[in-house]
Amino acid sequence: MSDTQTSARSKRPSLSEPLTVVVTGASSGIGRAVAEAYVRRGARVVLVGRDETKLRSVVEGLDASERTAGVAGDIADVRTVDRTFEVTRERFQRVDVLVNSAGIFVGKPFCDYEPADLDLLVGTNLRGLVLASQAAVRDFRRGGRGGAIVNVSAALALQPFASIPASVAMAVKSAVNGLTQSLALELAPEQITVNAVAPGTIKTPLIGPPAGYEALAGGQPMGHIGEPEDVVDAVIYLASARFVTGVVLPVDGGMTTGHW
Repeated sequence: MSDTQTSARSKRPSLSEPLTVVVTGASSGIGRAVAEAYVRRGARVVLVGRDETKLRSVVEGLDASERTAGVAGDIADVRTVDRTFEVTRERFQRVDVLVNSAGIFVGKPFCDYEPADLDLLVGTNLRGLVLASQAAVRDFRRGGRGGAIVNVSAALALQPFASIPASVAMAVKSAVNGLTQSLALELAPEQITVNAVAPGTIKTPLIGPPAGYEALAGGQPMGHIGEPEDVVDAVIYLASARFVTGVVLPVDGGMTTGHW
C-alpha cells in the first residue's frame, strides 16, 4: 500500500466523527429522505434542489440550522454545482460523501420521446451527476481523506419491463451504472468509493399519487412497494463501507431477481 493510500485510509472519518454530506435532489423523495436520515445521525448536510420554496421548507423542517445548508438551483448548471461546493467548504470545510439523488423519470414509447425529453433526462440524470461528482472528487483530493459517492440509478435499467416503456430514460440510467463501475476503478487507489443504488417501485412523486400505490403493489414480489427509507438504508451502507466499490445495488423487493 502506498503512502498516499495509507494516509487517505487513516484520515477517513470514523463512525463517531460527524460527516459532511452533499445530497442533490434533496427537496423531495429519496434525496429528502437521505438528507433527513443523515441529519438525524448528526451529520452536516448540504441540500441541493431545483425548487427554492420546497427546499427552504425541507431545510427549515430539519431544525438543525448549524448543521445544514440549502442551495437552490438546477444541478445540470455548473454554476449551481460550483455554488454548492463553495457553500460546503465555507460552512463545513470539507465534503466526505456525495449522494447524487437528483433525477427525473420520463416513461413513454420509444418513438414518442421528444428531443426536449432527451435533453432533460441527460441534463438532470447524467450531466448533473457528472458535474457534481467531479466537484466532489476535487474536494476529496484536496482533503486527502478519500471519500464516497453514491449514485441513484433505477432497477428498470437492470431489468426492463414490457409494461413500463422507458427505453430512453433507462438508457441514461444505464450510463449512470457504467460510470459508477468505471469511476470506482479509476478512484479506488485514492480510497474514494463509488457505488449506486437501483431503486424499484418506491413511494415518491416519480411514481404518481398515493391513490395508485395499491395497484402498483400487486406487481411486486413482496406484495408491497418500497418506502424512501428502504433506499436510505442502502445509501448509508454504501457510503460507509470502505471496502465496497463499483456496486450497483438493487433496492427493489426482488423485482430484478427474475420473472414471477
